[in-house]
Amino acid sequence: MKKFFSEFKEFVMRGNVLDLAVGVIIGAAFQAIVTSLTSDIISPILGIFGGMNFDQLSFTINGATICYGKFITAIINFLIMAFIIFLIVKLVNKVMSIGRKPKEEPKPTTKKCPYCLSEIDINAVKCPHCTSDIPAQADKK
Repeated sequence: MKKFFSEFKEFVMRGNVLDLAVGVIIGAAFQAIVTSLTSDIISPILGIFGGMNFDQLSFTINGATICYGKFITAIINFLIMAFIIFLIVKLVNKVMSIGRKPKEEPKPTTKKCPYCLSEIDINAVKCPHCTSDIPAQADKK
């Protein structure tokens, strides 16, 4: 039983699990902000043009009320959250790329023999396959 709890402790204390927990907590707090923005500000403003708040839109079938306005509000919440997360990821990627040096392509270490087209060392002056002398201009290729 001790081994089970020590494995569980090791699992929980890994960096990925803690990062995920922090992300979930921040995401839940952020969701409350976006829900408030949508429900308390955006929906009433859009309701000015439609004559009512989206949350109030519904219809009844055989005594069952279908509140499709709340569904529209949830879609607006999702779109706002997705857009803001997109902006945050884009900003983080841009900040992370500022400190990076552009990747340089490695210099070639081989070249092709102009006679037998075998791959040879870049510094070779004679082809080991066909024993031809490599002309100086072939070095530039």
